[in-house]
Amino acid sequence: MPVQPRPSAAVMLLRDTRASMEIFMVRRSSKSAFMPDVYVFPGGAVAEEDHHIELQPDLCRPIVPTGADPEERTRLGTGLRAAALRELFEEANILLAYTNQQSMLAIEESSLARFQLHRQNFHDQQGSMEQLLRVEQLLLATDQLYYFSHWITPEASPRRYDTHFFLASGPTSQEAAYDQIETTDGIWIGAGQALERYAAGTFDLAFPTIYQLRELAVFTSVAEALSATEQRYVQTHRPVIVKEAGESQIILPEETSQS
Repeated sequence: MPVQPRPSAAVMLLRDTRASMEIFMVRRSSKSAFMPDVYVFPGGAVAEEDHHIELQPDLCRPIVPTGADPEERTRLGTGLRAAALRELFEEANILLAYTNQQSMLAIEESSLARFQLHRQNFHDQQGSMEQLLRVEQLLLATDQLYYFSHWITPEASPRRYDTHFFLASGPTSQEAAYDQIETTDGIWIGAGQALERYAAGTFDLAFPTIYQLRELAVFTSVAEALSATEQRYVQTHRPVIVKEAGESQIILPEETSQS
């Protein structure tokens, strides 16, 4: 019987450069039980606290339904947006939140050590996102997550995730960095460059990541990418594992039916 996939979320953090647009990616630890040594977007499974946070109107900015998600799969209460933002902070050192002046959070030099301690407490399982938000008087920027894609791990996999991916603009007042615990490297890279390095065998990528980078490669700016998500319906991808010439391969059934 297939393992039940765990609800999870990830963030593709974007920034503009003079040449084009870059995405922040982290490299999973070689000791990871799931996709070791692979470059991924910061993310992880939804926790019970994520559901709770999304039901607190003083902790999350309301979201408006768009053509990307008419069924409201990522509505507040599912925990997906809070999980995405929590994992982004844990793995990439970026906290997308509003201050009580309703401006986006800027982590100044004077408060850097304080937020580093919050992040360390997360890793030590001694802190929580709700505690951080209330102590710092912040509101999670759940409205700054743009729904981009939805992938469910193949049924034959021993670990399965039902993952919703979001785009977000990287704040200029915070510095992205890998966590040195679950991840061992972090990099800003263009989608095309990442795919070229993957083809050359120097940049390991997961199956869904390859497809998402191909989709991101058509955009030349963050504004263009975010704007495109508003009416671009997010379909659910369910790849399967098949045997070909004695080797296991992952394919998308919809692609096979079209060929």
